[in-house]
Amino acid sequence: MSVRSTVLALPTLLRIGFADAVAYRAEMIVWTLSATMPLIMLALWLAVASEAPMGRLGQPELIAYFLATFVVRQLTASWVCWKINTEVRDGTLAMRLLRPVHPLVAYGAENLAAIPLRGILSLPAAIVALALVGTTPLPRDPVLWILWAFSMVGAWLITLLANFAIGCLALFLESSIKLMDVWFTLFLVFSGYLIPVELFPPLVRTIGDWLPFRYQLGLPVEIMTSAHDRASALTLVGQQWAIVVLHLGFTAFVWRRGLGRFAAYGG
Repeated sequence: MSVRSTVLALPTLLRIGFADAVAYRAEMIVWTLSATMPLIMLALWLAVASEAPMGRLGQPELIAYFLATFVVRQLTASWVCWKINTEVRDGTLAMRLLRPVHPLVAYGAENLAAIPLRGILSLPAAIVALALVGTTPLPRDPVLWILWAFSMVGAWLITLLANFAIGCLALFLESSIKLMDVWFTLFLVFSGYLIPVELFPPLVRTIGDWLPFRYQLGLPVEIMTSAHDRASALTLVGQQWAIVVLHLGFTAFVWRRGLGRFAAYGG
């Protein structure tokens, strides 16, 4: 699995991934529609904010926040854990191991190739946000947009690596889907997906800063909606990428240990 063979294989992997996303577009639409909880929470929080703004979050800011949450979630989501569990169970993971590309790279390419289609499906939410609140909540500083781009890549990598690591636990367990359910539940609470992180009590927010979930979604949404200046955004993006490195190390460890246990029985 040399770097050269991986680079040469990437265009093909991306084309195959995009073709799969198009071929299974009905399933893609279902995945997209299953992530509409931010739109439901938007209605609830607008009712609360009708009485008075919550800090900097009035009704226009909440509209921008939750529609941005919907878009960011679509662009950073991953389903690798479920795929690994299936391939471990039916033995088809063995076919990936025979290819000259690391399975993590192949899974990542498949996820990456689906982003254009998911972006198209989430485009209406962005149009609605611009129509309702305009560009006022968006940062005016180009440096913040650069940091936002880095935060989006970091959010995608954390989500992908977490899926891969938990998926690899299927090499030790009969199934690791339940562990993924626990991870997703914690994600719902601490990421800002249902409740903006800045509305948490100070203690809960401090705990959340040490967990990876905020960096999966909340951070890019916060930068996108002008919650941070340059200094604080840079600090948070640095913390996010430190978590990416930690996730990468843990994922590599679990993969190496689990691979020795893999037996492609199938069935």
